[in-house]
Amino acid sequence: MERFFLLVLSGCLGVSRVTADSLSPPFNVTIKEVKANSAVVSWDIPEGDPVIGFAITQQKKDVRMLRLIQEVNTTTRSCALWDLEEETDYIVHVQSVSMSGTSPLSEPLRFRTPKEAETQASKNEVTMEEVGQATQLRAGELIIIVVVLIMWAGVIALFCRQYDIIKDNEPNNNKDKAKNSSECSTPEHPTGGLLRSKFPKNNNNNNRLPSVNIIEV
Repeated sequence: MERFFLLVLSGCLGVSRVTADSLSPPFNVTIKEVKANSAVVSWDIPEGDPVIGFAITQQKKDVRMLRLIQEVNTTTRSCALWDLEEETDYIVHVQSVSMSGTSPLSEPLRFRTPKEAETQASKNEVTMEEVGQATQLRAGELIIIVVVLIMWAGVIALFCRQYDIIKDNEPNNNKDKAKNSSECSTPEHPTGGLLRSKFPKNNNNNNRLPSVNIIEV
C-alpha cells in the first residue's frame, strides 16, 4: 500500500489529474469518531469498478488551502484525518483511483470538530457508564453467590437433621434385635440351638429303635 500526502494552496499550485470516465464516484461518505483534532471518513464504491485506491480531499470551510490524501494498492474503505483544529468546519471529498485515472468527486461532506473540553467530557461520560455497568455486574455476581451459599446451608442443615433422626432410632433397633434373639432361645440351649430328641429305652434287643444322632449347633 502506498500513501501520498499533498498540501495544496489553491491559486498558487495547480494539480492536474486525469479523470476516468468509467469510474463512478464513491457514495455513502460518512464521518465518524470526530474529535477535537482528528476524525475518520468512510465510504462505499459501486461493485465492479476497477479501483486500486482512493483520494481524499480535506478543506477548511471558507479557506482556499486544502489537503490531498491519496492511497493506492489498497482495498480500504476509510481514512483517518488528523491534525485538525478544534471548533472548525471542514469539507471532505472522496474519489476512486484506477489505472486510467480518478473518478469524479463524491458529494461534499461537511462536519465540525468539537472543543477539547467537550471531548474530555464525553470520555468521562463513557467511563462513568462503564463503571456503572461494572457495578451492576458485580452486584449480580454477589447475589448469585449469596443464593448458592444459602442453598448449601439448607442442604447441610437437612443432612444434620436426618443424621440425628437415624442416630436416635439406633437404640430402639438394638432393643428389638435383643428381644427377637431371646424369643428364639430355649432353657436347654440359650443360644438358640436345636433340642435333643429323646426316645424311650426298650430292653428288648429285637425291637430296638434306631438311634438318631443330633448335632448341636
